Amino acid sequence: MNSRLQYEPVIGLEIHAQLRTRTKIFCGCSTAFGAAPNTQVCPVCLGLPGALPVLNRQAVDYAIKAALALGCEVQPQSIFARKNYFYPDLPKGYQISQYERPLALGGGLEIAGAGKRIGLTRIHMEEDAGKSLHEGFPDSDRRTYIDYNRSGVPLIEIVTEPDLRSAAEAAEFFARLRDILVWLGVNDGNMEEGSLRCDANVSVRPAGQQAFGTKTEVKNLNSFRYVQKALEYEIERQVDLLERGGRVVQETRLWDSASGRTSSMRSKEEAHDYRYFPEPDLPPVVVDAARVETVRRTMPELPEARRRRFVAAYGLPEYDAGVLTQSPALADYFERAAAEAGNAKAVSNWVMGELLRTLNERGTPVDAVPLAPGALAGLVRLVDQGTISSSIAKEVFAKMYDSGRSAGEIVAAEGLAQIGDESALVAIVRDVMAANADAVAQYRAGKQATFGYLVGQVMRRSGGKANPKLASELLKRELEA
Repeated sequence: MNSRLQYEPVIGLEIHAQLRTRTKIFCGCSTAFGAAPNTQVCPVCLGLPGALPVLNRQAVDYAIKAALALGCEVQPQSIFARKNYFYPDLPKGYQISQYERPLALGGGLEIAGAGKRIGLTRIHMEEDAGKSLHEGFPDSDRRTYIDYNRSGVPLIEIVTEPDLRSAAEAAEFFARLRDILVWLGVNDGNMEEGSLRCDANVSVRPAGQQAFGTKTEVKNLNSFRYVQKALEYEIERQVDLLERGGRVVQETRLWDSASGRTSSMRSKEEAHDYRYFPEPDLPPVVVDAARVETVRRTMPELPEARRRRFVAAYGLPEYDAGVLTQSPALADYFERAAAEAGNAKAVSNWVMGELLRTLNERGTPVDAVPLAPGALAGLVRLVDQGTISSSIAKEVFAKMYDSGRSAGEIVAAEGLAQIGDESALVAIVRDVMAANADAVAQYRAGKQATFGYLVGQVMRRSGGKANPKLASELLKRELEA
């Protein structure tokens, strides 16, 4: 028996999400990514003496929106605190965060893969630190360069309960959470730019034991894949250590994606190490019921609710509904096209197929697609009416996308309408049979598979314009005559 099966991992996540405000949380400096180092700074975010922070109202509203979407209880009063520690990219020597009285408590998120709800402990607001640069300079081996542009960027930290029981569950939770934050418009989901990152706390314990083992924290994971890989490694490392009679040390570790290993960074700090105390320069954050309700009214239908509605209202498969709710823009596009076309499944197929493929190839975001939903609906109606075949419709789609002309205009101008005239099709069928005498003989000898080949030849001979159903009926009639 594999002894590893006797151990159970216990995982909790701390996810830092940058809020999509134009300016920083306590000053008017820009939050735009990619500016030259130290060009988006001021006395407030540099922590210069005498500079006073002023809270960004939009940041609070975004945080409230995220809390409501995740089922949290927004607190009527929360308090900012100073989290004291030294690091080169923290210019004040402390970080303004929330500790004893956070913005929101409770809540949770259901993950489909495990079919269970992962509870949240809290959501609190804080400012980001700057960034230490260790490469890209001639003397990077001897010096660290500091860019303070990120210092003061608004964050929410979303802390889960230790409810996750596998690396795969943790990765799925992170992915589902990202979908919601991006859907709400409070975070851009760009993990490569550091807008969304995850710290994972993990311990292992004998299966059936209620007490937690000693945990380690893996810092700054910025992809779903890294979350899963880092936790898989760390779980195995802890189990191996315990089975050899060793002891897990509470510490912070870093994930090295190149080697596929975690390594020790520092011993794990506790809350008292940070010497939290209330931020004297900021009053309590008061959020009354009216403000919560105002924010609630700005919230879109959430992705899971929209998925369920797409299945119930349009009769779509779960898979289709999942793809179509990847973003609000895509879901809106589908709904508008489906309403005009009167055939939701056909629209779903076109959106998931030709539309998304073309957008991906061209690098075009969904909210900038040049083809209006009504134009796609018009194409679907032409196919449903039998005016054009599905194969011709793909050609028409490409021309519509590039030219902006309607499907009807293109079909009329280029003579692409489907051939539904029986006499014209009979002539094509007989030509195909004459040119493929061997296949005809095989069919008449009982080899039914050749029928599909002959239908394909009819479609090819007609330039894809033959009515497929009628062509099949006529071919069968001629073959069996």
